[in-house]
Amino acid sequence: MTSETQAEAVTERTEKQIRNLIKPARVVLWDFDGPVCRLFAGHRAEDIATELVQWLEGRGLHGLLTPDERKSLDPQVVLRAVDRRHPGSDLVAELEERLTKEELRASASAMPTPYADPLIRTWTAVGSRLAVATNNSPKVVRTYLASRGLTTCFAPHIYGRTQQLNHLKPHPHCLVRALNAMGSAPEAALMIGDTPSDYLAARAAGVPFLGYARNERKERLLRDAGATHLVSSLQPVLHAVRGIG
Repeated sequence: MTSETQAEAVTERTEKQIRNLIKPARVVLWDFDGPVCRLFAGHRAEDIATELVQWLEGRGLHGLLTPDERKSLDPQVVLRAVDRRHPGSDLVAELEERLTKEELRASASAMPTPYADPLIRTWTAVGSRLAVATNNSPKVVRTYLASRGLTTCFAPHIYGRTQQLNHLKPHPHCLVRALNAMGSAPEAALMIGDTPSDYLAARAAGVPFLGYARNERKERLLRDAGATHLVSSLQPVLHAVRGIG
C-alpha cells in the first residue's frame, strides 16, 4: 500500500468515526473559546492574568496567591485561586466582574475558528439544537455570537460562568443545565471542546465528546486526559454533518 493510499484509508476511517459519533446527536454542546472562536486572539489572556494579579497586589493582597498562581498565564486560574480562599466574597465578585470586562474587550478582536460558522449554521439547518457550555461569561458569548449573526443558532441556550465558581468545568454543572433545559438525555448529545476540563465535564455528565485540537500541544493534553475522538480541523465535521443532513 502506498503512502497516499494509507493516508486515504486513515481519512476514510476518521470520517467514519466522526459520522458515527455525530449521527445520534440531537443536541450539540459547544465550548466557546477554542471551538467557536479564539477569544484572546487580539487581547491576550496572559496580559489579562497579569492585570488581575497587579490589581490584587495593588490592594495589598500579594500574599493571596502562590508564586505559581501569580505567574499564571490564565486569568481563570487567578480567579479560581481567589475564590478557593474567599468563596462567595465581594472580592471574588469584583474580580469576576473585571475579568468579564476584559473578555468583552477581547470579543471585539476574537478570531472565528476555521469552519465553525458554517458548521454551526449547517448543524442548525439539519435540525440539531445547539447550546454553549463555557467557563467564559455568557455576556461575552452573546456579544460574539451577535457579531457573527449566530445568536439564533444558540439562543436561549447559553450557559457560562456564574458567581458559583466551583461549578466551572471540569464540573459538569453547565452541561447538565443545558441538557435539562433542552430535555435531552446525555447519550443523545455531543460535546465539542478543546481542553481536558471540557472532556472531564462531558465524561462526568455522560455526554459523548469530540475534541478539537488545533495544535500538537492541545492534542497531547486531550489524549493524556483520556479523550479518544479528536480532530485538528472542523472541516471533516462540517463534511460529515452535510452528509447526514
